[in-house]
Amino acid sequence: MKFLTLISDAYAMGPAPQGGGQGDPIMSLVASLLPLILIIVVFYFLLIRPQQKRAKEHRQMLENLKRGDKVITVGGIYGVVEAVNPNTVVLKIAENVKVKFSKQSVAALRPPTDED
Repeated sequence: MKFLTLISDAYAMGPAPQGGGQGDPIMSLVASLLPLILIIVVFYFLLIRPQQKRAKEHRQMLENLKRGDKVITVGGIYGVVEAVNPNTVVLKIAENVKVKFSKQSVAALRPPTDED
C-alpha cells in the first residue's frame, strides 16, 4: 500500500500542465495525421506511380506486338514472333521449332540488331 502512495506523490511533484488542455482540437488532429499523410504521399511517388507506369508500358508493348519482332520471355527464351493472337503469341525459337506462349509471358522486346 505504501507503493501506491509513492506513485501519487510522484505525480503530485510533477510540473503543472500548461494551457489547461484548451488547445484547438482540429489543429491537434491535423498535427497527428500529418506524418501519416506524408508517408502515404512518399509511398505513392516512390513505389506506386513508377510501378503503374511500368505496367502501362508493358501492356502497350504487348498490344503492339507484330510478326517479326524479336522478344524475350519471362523464362529467358529468346524468339521471333511468328503469329499474334488475342491472348497468345507463337514464337520461333529455332529452325522448325515454334512454341505457343501466353502474351503475358513476353517480358521485353529485343533490339532488331540483336543476333539470334
